[in-house]
Amino acid sequence: MPKTITLRPRTATGADGPLASLGGLLREWLPRQRWFAGKDRPVTDLSVLGVTELFPGCLHLLVHASHAPVPTPGGTPPPGDCYQLLLGVREQLAPRLERAFIGRATAGPLAGLAVYDALYDPRAASLLLERLRRPGSAGPLRFEADPTAPVPGGLPPRLLDAEQSNTSLVYGDAYILKLFRRIQPGVNPDLEVSAALAAQGCTRVPAPVAWFTTSAPRPATLGVLQPFLPDATDGWTLALGALAAGDDFTAEARELGRATAEVHLALAEAFPPAGPGENGRTADAMCARLEAAAHAVPGLKPFVPGLRAAFGALATCDTGPPAQRIHGDLHLGQVLRAGRDWFVIDFEGEPSRPLAERRIPQSPVRDVAGMLRSFDYAARQRRPWRPEWARRCREAFCAGYAARAGWDPRKKHALLRAHETDRAVYEVLYEARHRPDWLPVPMAAIKRLAVWGG
Repeated sequence: MPKTITLRPRTATGADGPLASLGGLLREWLPRQRWFAGKDRPVTDLSVLGVTELFPGCLHLLVHASHAPVPTPGGTPPPGDCYQLLLGVREQLAPRLERAFIGRATAGPLAGLAVYDALYDPRAASLLLERLRRPGSAGPLRFEADPTAPVPGGLPPRLLDAEQSNTSLVYGDAYILKLFRRIQPGVNPDLEVSAALAAQGCTRVPAPVAWFTTSAPRPATLGVLQPFLPDATDGWTLALGALAAGDDFTAEARELGRATAEVHLALAEAFPPAGPGENGRTADAMCARLEAAAHAVPGLKPFVPGLRAAFGALATCDTGPPAQRIHGDLHLGQVLRAGRDWFVIDFEGEPSRPLAERRIPQSPVRDVAGMLRSFDYAARQRRPWRPEWARRCREAFCAGYAARAGWDPRKKHALLRAHETDRAVYEVLYEARHRPDWLPVPMAAIKRLAVWGG
């Protein structure tokens, strides 16, 4: 049995607090995690913002990692990030938990105890579900649930291993719990938007059935439980399968376009549109992100004039559809197909952008551009590259979208090109930092988009 640990919030950052036990361990462990956002910035300081004992042997921590700031698209980020951790503490670690082992504390209140990522522990994961099933509080943490959608107990948990910026647990192939790792103050769009769409009767998005938040150090969303679609396959896997088999994907792309338009229409009902888009201000923001990205990735610099021209054209073209709430990070990995139906998931938006910015109404063309870029990504996963496959999928997606939305993205050429260019710039910076081997994919798009009409 794990040793019961009790820590007082008043000692959280003091000499006798958890940092005395965990500081050295977390400095080494955090930068190695897939969801850690500061891989290119050394951790200069670590502080515990909050600690709560969820149940014996399991601690919930909010940890702030400080970094030396570097420029990024949109400007210089805050010199640090807050992360959510669930840590198990035991005297002896079971062999099945070896992959979750963080280290053995040598000082402080946890001295001599083994510390590990509790989300790998079926016992801890099961107890976390019980917390969600029974609304209530634990210190600053508050657990809430939809009373009309009760969740059964005793569902076996399993941790998803897919690369992502958060961590997800599946319970009994019936529910999925997404725990946000990088925590920002405010309501996370993944909870806010999915709840609003459910209230609109939109069936393209799984509705939240339970969630938990914190009130300290500032109010923030920590996790959301939603129905899991066990027989669904994500769009990325389906697209790669079609490419490998030499199959056409246009029918699926067309239906995906229709589904995307349906979600946009429901979003416009749930969150009233903000009125005409401000193309000039949008173009200025895109140019600022481009300049910062070119500073971080020198390979972009030769293309800056052509890319800036794409943003300049945006400033003078028609505003297009009204700005509204959108997905914000739409691509083939954010959609699921179950049977003949497409579902849209993960409304968190681009994790690198401030949460407040992700909640601002934007042009729905941005989501369309994200999906078009994703078809290009898929087509480049096999050699020789199949540009015609990508082109047909892009055309089919836009046609399906136009049939349901009532307007055609292809007829908003300057608007679509600017948003696709902005997305490609974001991809270049992301790949340069996290997956350098993938950098040629967005760079190929940059070369095309830097030429007018590309």
